[in-house]
Amino acid sequence: MDILVERAILVGVHEQNAEHFEYEMEELKNLAEAIDVEVIGHVTQNLEKRHSSLYVGKGKVEEIKRFYEEMDANLVIFNDELSPSQIRNLEQELEVKVIDRTMLILDIFARRARTHEARMQVELAQLQYTLPRLVGLRASLGRQGGGTGGGFQNKGAGETKLELDRRKIEDQIAKLRKDLEDVRDRRDTQRKQRKKSGIPVVSIVGYTNAGKSTLMNGLLRKMEDESTKQVFEKDMLFATLDTSVRHLKLVDNKEFLLTDTVGFVSKLPHHLIKAFRSTLEEARGADLLLHVVNVSNEEYRHMMDVTNETLQEVGVEGIPTLNIYNKSDLAAVPYPVIADDNAWIAAKDPASLDPLVELIKKKIFGQYVTCKLLVPFDRGDVVSYLNDTANVKTTEYEEEGTMMTVEMNSSERTKFEEFIISH
Repeated sequence: MDILVERAILVGVHEQNAEHFEYEMEELKNLAEAIDVEVIGHVTQNLEKRHSSLYVGKGKVEEIKRFYEEMDANLVIFNDELSPSQIRNLEQELEVKVIDRTMLILDIFARRARTHEARMQVELAQLQYTLPRLVGLRASLGRQGGGTGGGFQNKGAGETKLELDRRKIEDQIAKLRKDLEDVRDRRDTQRKQRKKSGIPVVSIVGYTNAGKSTLMNGLLRKMEDESTKQVFEKDMLFATLDTSVRHLKLVDNKEFLLTDTVGFVSKLPHHLIKAFRSTLEEARGADLLLHVVNVSNEEYRHMMDVTNETLQEVGVEGIPTLNIYNKSDLAAVPYPVIADDNAWIAAKDPASLDPLVELIKKKIFGQYVTCKLLVPFDRGDVVSYLNDTANVKTTEYEEEGTMMTVEMNSSERTKFEEFIISH
């Protein structure tokens, strides 16, 4: 059986105020190739703003049609989200399968989703995208039945089918929303428990394919033994959709949680951001964000802006952030270099992570204090608790009890107030 190879023409409108149009078209090509679509050409048009009924001008539609016939294409991908009527009009005019940037991103997400939660989130976004486009088709499908009688309009077979489809989709959306709400409540509970435990949370954020999973795996290897479960990493767009949480314990007994999040991309569909809200909210409860940037891409500042805007959209604001300029080796930038809250590294090079680890420790353990405690001999439970959970620098045995010099979290310090003799 022959497998249909999808051969696509890309179409984009360069609006007057669009500074990053060239990059967006390049990214659209990468997105298409991420799901094995062969891109064989592109058509662009400079317009003050997109055409309301056809996205591009009427003459441009003719040009696209000639071009895809000439190139033997079977798919046209548009660089923006198209309205239901634009899709209908373009399919009528071009007589070919039309998809937009949103459908493309949703398709990639659907293929990459591994966990039940990620699959539900993608399905919800897909259904929310589909619903108005189904409704938009009602008028044209309704005409198939024609005729009126008895004071009401007969429903055509097409329209009746559509009404059923619409109801089915609305039911599915309601069910998915409820299921995701349950997941969100569970996540909230877990986050509250983590907050209560006082263990700091470090969350990795950034543009897709910036190297977030590579950094996470590098940090895991640095701080834990090799048996720690690594996260999936691959040089492709949206390799990771599922949030991973790893518990790291350092040699001095300090510990923190490391989480990663789904990567961002320009024009990330609004429905998708909303659907992935509970996952993205992992970053909201963080004590420190590591904003990973692919510094080898000349558009890296634009990528940083897109990431910051998307984080703002889900309410991730005011959290201390380290900018991690990754892939410095590919950008021929000296590394490792630390300057204030910025780090230039190559996550694939383990040697470049040492100064970053020190910077993370300084940021999240800055509130640690060193105290001298005298613990009576009958309170061996306190001594063993401190040995297990704190950084015990010295232990001496005095007549009155065990004298310990301990570095600990300031919130822990209050628990042992009665034993502290100096700090």
